[in-house]
Amino acid sequence: MGKRILIAMGIFASLLSVAVAIPGIATFYTKYVPSACYGNKGFGVMIAAANDSLWNNGAACGKVFQVTCKGPRNPVPHPCTGKTVTVKVVDHCPGCPSTLDLSKEAFTQIANPVAGIINIDYIQ
Repeated sequence: MGKRILIAMGIFASLLSVAVAIPGIATFYTKYVPSACYGNKGFGVMIAAANDSLWNNGAACGKVFQVTCKGPRNPVPHPCTGKTVTVKVVDHCPGCPSTLDLSKEAFTQIANPVAGIINIDYIQ
């Protein structure tokens, strides 16, 4: 009986630790340096800029997110590639309509760039 309870508690604890994806919106940008977080230091192309609420006065700097396209926000049909991309927040996108403004390279991994704006799920 004790082993069953222990196993049940383990399963319950592991379910609680599963990350829950947050819905959002993504766009893309193409000028990566300088950035609000790191100035003139480049961090490659798998990067993103955070909108005002995610930015949180710079607390988003350096955070890593897994981003997945969930569907279109405009008439471009079926923009999603079915892939997930991992990006690091290196910049702020003040006033952005999107949650994450991805580098064009990151956006292209998960969606057709012709779409320009997509629905996403993201996990830190």
